Amino acid sequence: MDVSLTMWLVTILGLSALIAVDFFIGRKPHDVSIKEAGIWTIVWIVLAVIFGVGLLMAGESQASGEFFAGYITEKSLSVDNLFVFVLIMAKFAVPSQLQQRVLMFGVLIALVLRAIFIAAGAAIIASFSWVFYIFGAFLIYTAWKLIQEARSDEDEDEFEENRLLKSVERKFGVADRYHGTKLFIRVNGKRVLTPLMVVMLAIGTTDVLFALDSIPAIFGLTQDPYIVFTANAFALMGLRQLYFLIGGLLKKLVHLSYGLSVILGFIGVKLVLHALHESGVHVPEISIPFSLTVICGVLIITTITSLIAARKLEKREAEAKAADSSEKDSVEA
Repeated sequence: MDVSLTMWLVTILGLSALIAVDFFIGRKPHDVSIKEAGIWTIVWIVLAVIFGVGLLMAGESQASGEFFAGYITEKSLSVDNLFVFVLIMAKFAVPSQLQQRVLMFGVLIALVLRAIFIAAGAAIIASFSWVFYIFGAFLIYTAWKLIQEARSDEDEDEFEENRLLKSVERKFGVADRYHGTKLFIRVNGKRVLTPLMVVMLAIGTTDVLFALDSIPAIFGLTQDPYIVFTANAFALMGLRQLYFLIGGLLKKLVHLSYGLSVILGFIGVKLVLHALHESGVHVPEISIPFSLTVICGVLIITTITSLIAARKLEKREAEAKAADSSEKDSVEA
C-alpha cells in the first residue's frame, strides 16, 4: 500500500483514541467480570474486522487479505503469551483488582517496543532481501523448538525474571508491598519502584521476547509496515480482555503449541520460497488466500482436538479420584 504520512498519523491517532477510551472505562481498579471481558473482546474483534473490510472496500483487496492473515496469526501467538502472563501474575502475587491495570500498561509498553521492532525489520528487509532466508530459518527452528517443548514432560510453572528487569530492580529498589495504583513511592527519602511498576515492566519486556518470532512471522505474510503495525496493534489491544475471558480455559488448550508450530513452520517455508523467488529461482509462491486458509484451519483443528483431549483427561482424573475414594472407604470399613 502507498500510505501517506497523513494516513499514518490518522491511524496512530485513531488507535490512541481507542486506547484512551479503554483506559478511561477501566481506570478504576476492579475485578473484571466475564461479561465485561466478553463485551470488550467482541468490541476489539469487531473493530479489527471493520478495519480489514475498510481496506477491502477502499480497493486494497491484497492488503485486506494480508491484514486478516496477520491479525489472526498475531492473535493466536498472543494467546500463547497469556500462559506466561498467568505465571507473571502469580509470581508477583498481583491483587485481582489491579491485574487489568497491569495488563493495560504492560500491553501499551509492548506495543511501543514492537513498533520499534517493526520499523527496524522493515528497514532491514528494504535493504537486504536475503534476510528472508534468516527469518524463514528462524521460524522453522522456532516451530521445531515448540514441538520439542510440547512433547517434553517438564511443566513451566514459574516465571523467571529477565536480566533487564533484575537490573532495574537493583538500581531503583522495590517496595515490599503494593501501594494501590502508585508506581513509585519514597522510602527513607529514596524513590523506589512499587511491585505494580515491576510487574508492568515484566509484562511489557516479556512480550517483546515473544515478538522475536511473531514479527518475522507476520513479515512472512506481508512486507507492508502499515499492515504489520495495524495487525499487531489490534491483536495486542484486545489481549487484556482476552486474558480475563479465557484465563480459565488456557489449560484446556493442550495442543496449542502444536498448532502454533505448524503455523510458524508453514510461514517459515513461505519465507524461504519468497527469498528464493527474489533471488531469481523459479519456485512456487504461497498466496495470501491459501495462507489464510491454512492458518484458520490449523487453529480450528487445534482447538477442537485440545478440547477433546482435555475432556478425556478430566474424565480419567474423575474416574481415578472416584476409584481412590472407593478404595479408601473399603479400607475404613
